[in-house]
Amino acid sequence: MKLIKLIITFLIINFSALGIGSWLMNNGPQSDWYTSLNQAPWTPPGWVFGAAWTTIMVCFSIYMAYLYLKIPTSKVIILFSIQFVLNVIWNYIFFNKHLVGLGLVVIIGLTIVIGIFLILFKDDLKLKTLLIVPYFIWLCVATSLNAYILINN
Repeated sequence: MKLIKLIITFLIINFSALGIGSWLMNNGPQSDWYTSLNQAPWTPPGWVFGAAWTTIMVCFSIYMAYLYLKIPTSKVIILFSIQFVLNVIWNYIFFNKHLVGLGLVVIIGLTIVIGIFLILFKDDLKLKTLLIVPYFIWLCVATSLNAYILINN
C-alpha cells in the first residue's frame, strides 16, 4: 500500500513538472522562432515528445517510489529536487527566452543528474534500475537536438 501511495505521489509531482514546464515554454515547439530554426535531421515528430515524456514520467515515478522505499534519505530527495528544477527551467530557458546555449548547459546538467541516479543506486534497485533508462536515453537525444540547434543556427 505504501508503494502505491508513493507511486501516485511521484506521478503527481512528475506530471506537475511537465505541466509547469509546458506552461513556461510559451507555445514552444509551435512558435515561429522554433519552427524557423535549422533542426537536427533526427528530430522526432511532435507527437513523439508527448508519448516519450508520458512513458518516461510513469517509469521514473515507479523508479522513485521504489528508490524512496529502499533509501528514504535526503540525498535521494535533493537529487530528485535538482532533477525537477532542471527539467522545468529548461523549457523556459530554451523555448521562452531562446537561450539555446544556456539551455544546453541545463539539459547537460539534467542528463548528469539522471546518470547519477542510474549509477549511484543500481546496486540497490538492481533490475528496477531499467525504469530510469528511458529518461536517460531521451535526455541524450534531447541534448543532441539542443546542441545541434546551438551549432547550426
